[in-house]
Amino acid sequence: MNQLVRLDSTSLNRALLGFDKVFENFENRFGTQNTSYPPYNILKKTEDSYELQLAVSGFEPSDISVELNQSILTVKGEHKQMEPYTGEYLHRGLASRNFVRSLQLAEYMEVGVGRIKNGILFVEIKRVIPEALKPRTIQVTAE
Repeated sequence: MNQLVRLDSTSLNRALLGFDKVFENFENRFGTQNTSYPPYNILKKTEDSYELQLAVSGFEPSDISVELNQSILTVKGEHKQMEPYTGEYLHRGLASRNFVRSLQLAEYMEVGVGRIKNGILFVEIKRVIPEALKPRTIQVTAE
């Protein structure tokens, strides 16, 4: 009996920020789909520098909290003042619900500054490997 098992590698890859090398070709081979709210991107800027981009349109900076606990980065969006508009919606396509989004960070990842621009929350994340763990060249001399 053959059963097709579908592994959602996109969610796993995005949830384990900093493990991107492991999943480089996996998504292309198997294909995945993620419909979680709110949508987000993870941008690899350099070998050790990343940026989390989270769609937060309709949220004020005071509605957003970013917390790092151990290696879990959690972004929460909670409207302090719900429904600032008066009247009746004829069509409501913009999401306005509160959210919590958590990401597991890889070892040696440090979270930097968060900023909001054009409805997108940008959070800087860098891999900082301790000097003692970096490769080093050992000098060889003759006696």
